[in-house]
This record gives sequence, C-alpha cells and structure tokens, in this order.
Amino acid sequence: MCQEVIGELPGDCKLVIADPDSVPTAGDFFIWDFQPGFSIPNRIAGQPTWKHLVLVHRNDIGHLHPHKASAGPVFLLKPVTRVTLSAFLDQARTVFVSTPAPPAAIMSENSDELLQCLIQTNLKLQEYDQERANFLARAVHDFRSPLTAINGYAGLLIAEPLGPLNEDQKEVLRRMQHSAKRLSRMASAMFQLTVGDQKKAHPYLERGDLQECMDQVIHEIGPLIEEKHIDLSVDLRTSIDPLFFDQGQMEQILLNLLENACKFTPKTGSIEVNGYCFFWERRGHRTRASATEQRVQDYGKPNSFRIDIHDSGPGIPVDQLDSIFEQYTQYLSTQDRTGGGLGLAICKMLMNRHQGRVWAETSASGATFSLVIPFSAEVKNDVRAVKYVAA
Repeated sequence: MCQEVIGELPGDCKLVIADPDSVPTAGDFFIWDFQPGFSIPNRIAGQPTWKHLVLVHRNDIGHLHPHKASAGPVFLLKPVTRVTLSAFLDQARTVFVSTPAPPAAIMSENSDELLQCLIQTNLKLQEYDQERANFLARAVHDFRSPLTAINGYAGLLIAEPLGPLNEDQKEVLRRMQHSAKRLSRMASAMFQLTVGDQKKAHPYLERGDLQECMDQVIHEIGPLIEEKHIDLSVDLRTSIDPLFFDQGQMEQILLNLLENACKFTPKTGSIEVNGYCFFWERRGHRTRASATEQRVQDYGKPNSFRIDIHDSGPGIPVDQLDSIFEQYTQYLSTQDRTGGGLGLAICKMLMNRHQGRVWAETSASGATFSLVIPFSAEVKNDVRAVKYVAA
C-alpha cells in the first residue's frame, strides 16, 4: 500500500523498507510500524520528531513512549486505510519534506498554508468516513432482505402447509428461524449504529405494556434458555403512571440485554428480571451507586420505571462498566460482554432516544444490567410533543 501511495505522489519519491536496526539515516520521512517492546533506534531518535509517522494500534498506545522533543511524532491508528495514508503523506511531502527550512521556520512563515493543509486533510478523511458509512448502511440494509426471506420460509415449513413434518424436523427449522432472527437483529443494530449520527430517528412513542414486550422477548430467546436449562424468573410490577415508548425499539433493548445475560449465564444458572417504579435523580445521573438505596427509601415520588436483569454469570471489570456500551469497544477478555460492541451500544442509543438510561453493575454473584424509562406528564396529553423532546 505504501508503494502504491508513494507512486501516486508528484515528484521523485522512493520507498526504502528496512528492519529497525538497519534503517538509513538519510531518509526525509520515516514510517514506523510500531509493535509492543519496540523503540526507535538511538541514531534515528535524535532527528526532529516531525519526520516520524508512527502507526500504532490503539491497544498498544500505552506501550508507546515518544522521544522527548520540541514537537512530538505524528501518530496514525492501525489499521491505516489507503485514503488516510495518502492524504497525510501528500501534505507531509508538501509542507515538510520538500522544504529545506526547519519545522519552526516553516510553521512561522507558512502557518496559513499549514493550517489549510490540515483542514483539507481533515475534510478528505471526513468525506471518506461518510462514504464508508453510507456504503455500510446500504450493504447492511440489503443483507436483511434475504434473512427475512429465510425466516419466512422456515415459518412456512413449520406451519406444514406443504406437508407434515416430524418433531425433529420442526425443531431444526425452529433453530434455523431463531438464528435467522438473531442475524436480522444484528444487521438492524449495525444499520442503526451506522446511520445513528447522520439520521436522528424519532421513536414512535405510544402507550405500551412492558409485560407484553417481555413476553415476546422471552418467546424469542426460549430455545436458548431451554438449551442451557437456565432458571428464568420475571417480576414486572404495575407502573403507577402510563409508560410511553416505541414498542419495537423497547423489545430490541430487552432482547439484547436478555441475550447477553443468557450468553454468559452458565448451564443450569439463573436470570432474574425485576421491574418497579423508581425515583431517578437525572441531574446527577445517580443510578449506579445509589440505585438500591433510592428504591427502598423515600427520595421523592417515583418518576420512572426501572428494570434490572441480573445473571449468575461472571462479573464485569469495574473500569469497563461504562465502556462496554460504546461502539466497537471490547475489553479483551475471555468474558467479553460487549458482543463486538453492537448489542449494548444499540441499547444505549435507543435508551437515549427515549430520554432514559442503561447501565451495568457487577458483584461477586454476577452482573446486573439496568434501564430506566422516565414518566412524562407531557406524553399523556400530546404524544407528538414528547416525540419532539425525545429527539
């Protein structure tokens, strides 16, 4: 990729590939493929750091110790795309390599040109990122169509209009249908995460019944619960105020959280689901440490409905309780709860659209994922007003 990018640059540019111990000192610009435990050779380290482009994986940044200098080296995160490398090298060649003056003089005399180069580079990267997001959104959207067809055909066969089936055949078809639904939900999550920042979807808020949503979710994950012989208990108390939410999105949230719990609950383990009215102090976001305390003490009139999903699986590292809800975040553990950064990230996005919140707690007995759905006086009178506020 470096050969191709440099070959497209104007002028006479040559790429020399070498091991760290045999790097020529006469280079105009250096690209380092950083690995943990690696350091820039001393005979190179004394050069101006702006001449060095360090490619580093984000998990290895903590192992990187830049050499002290007036200006730090430039870093790009791996895997580096062709567009990113091309945009950067083109500007670096123009501003630094092709100009004999020292960096300080360049920045002093041509600060406007340097700023313009940085702006152009940033715009190119943003344009490429938008094109990538649009391509991924279209691909994921097309991916859902055949999954819907597979799910429909499986349901058709189970209904037996084309002929009778024995129980073993029906069970196989049910598992196929279940897997197709899981893939379809994953595709939907990827689509929503991809277009989430570009298209703010308004949830269709209407008065709903959380018990109905929970019953549908339990029906979908039933095969997984039966396969692992998990003891599932659900206790959703009646809400003192009506709840308004998008039923499809709420089912998606509960399904992601329960699937996560099933995945990490060992065989013959247990999952407990409890729902109750709750006083949520939104201004301070006091949900984690004071959650249980607020439930039993009189902190004020309940202003939300809370659902706790506790599983008997392994806990979560305390320093990862927040990051597991971020996109593409994994904490590099054999007990990774993020699911590739999709399921929990989509839960956070959808709860934000409902002006609610989702979070996680950990203890010696397992992990607990909780969510709060706020009551709203406005929604009783005008659903459209709440739809506007929820955006």
